[in-house]
Amino acid sequence: MRQQENNIFKNIDWFTILLYLILVAFGWVNIYAASSTNSSGELFDFSSRYGKQLIFIALSFPLIVFILFLNSKFYEQYSSLIYIFSLVLLAGVLVFGKKINGATSWYNFGGIGLQPSEFSKAFTALALAKLMSDRQYNLDLVKNQIKAFIVIFLPAFFIALQPDMGSVLIYFSFFFVLNREGLTLRYFILGIITIVLFLLTVNYGTKIILISTLSVTSLIIIYLIYKNKQFFRFNWPIILLTYVVSILFITAVGYTYTNILKQHQKDRFDILLGKIEDNRGIGYNTYQSELTIKSGGFLGKGFLQGDRTQGNFVPEQDTDYIFSTVGEEWGFLGSALVIILFSVLLYRIIFLAEQQTNKFSRIYGYGLVSILFFHVIVNIGMVIGLLPTIGIPLPFFSYGGSSLWGFTLLIFIFIRLDAHKKYDY
Repeated sequence: MRQQENNIFKNIDWFTILLYLILVAFGWVNIYAASSTNSSGELFDFSSRYGKQLIFIALSFPLIVFILFLNSKFYEQYSSLIYIFSLVLLAGVLVFGKKINGATSWYNFGGIGLQPSEFSKAFTALALAKLMSDRQYNLDLVKNQIKAFIVIFLPAFFIALQPDMGSVLIYFSFFFVLNREGLTLRYFILGIITIVLFLLTVNYGTKIILISTLSVTSLIIIYLIYKNKQFFRFNWPIILLTYVVSILFITAVGYTYTNILKQHQKDRFDILLGKIEDNRGIGYNTYQSELTIKSGGFLGKGFLQGDRTQGNFVPEQDTDYIFSTVGEEWGFLGSALVIILFSVLLYRIIFLAEQQTNKFSRIYGYGLVSILFFHVIVNIGMVIGLLPTIGIPLPFFSYGGSSLWGFTLLIFIFIRLDAHKKYDY
């Protein structure tokens, strides 16, 4: 035990920590640029958004120390209890939480808000790693796949009740982890087909897509029967199920889009699909964000020189749309640098995950990569207009203590597991 304690800092991956510090520091600089327009601009104005973020960053360091000084076996041994605790927090916020922007997602402690969904991602990654690292666990078995799906989507269910659909989507990133551990690609193919059918149904209507889907499916089945006369005999239950599921899914999508989704939700899909243009209404944020990024050019306008940022053209620019500040003030070069930094961080975690001598640590590492990757891709895609607005923060950049602490927890648990892979297992 003493040898382990003496080697905590010796075996830490300082390169990953350096990347974390650079991203957090650059993130704060852009929060300062985006939020100092409504204040005096004093560096230590703790009533401002950038001042509060500075406090959140400072409070991250005691959290980091706590994570690193816990024995690495703690995370594996108590992962199930931690996961259950996170579910209790998610359920409790529905009763005791504070409603903000139409979602009951926050606990309020004397003016300090905490969003449990930001922490549940790390706890779900731990629970999934614990489940799948069991020697008796075989992902080829359907019952084990169902267990993994329950672990992944149970917290997503509580988050959907808040409702916070952006955070719900994050849990689909865990399918990358399952694929790394041997889950067949058929689930990914099925997922892609589902997304395509959903978008086509929204764009062209239920009847056209239903007729087209059944026609294409029939042609494929006829071709397979032509190639193998016994195909229908041995696969008729699957064929029947394909028809039934296709009809039910497309019909359900059409009904949900027409009768259940609220108008602003339908507008977001219509804008994404190019059916309508609404640069003054529901699409205003994204439209202004795109203009702001384009105005930065190749080198950017310079720190605090972004007239669109200083003029508050982009709503929520220090949270979900923080990348537009990067684009305007630091230009294409600065935006590319941010993406490169995230890419290097993701590659580094994958590299370390593959070096783990313990399956639990490797699976958790891939959980971390999947969550970070999904956040970065979706947030930047949203800000530049390639994806609909769904309210997912950019890691280490977007304003907010819960978001920063959640990602800090995620990454430093893995750093702790990696630091003692030679001693703990």
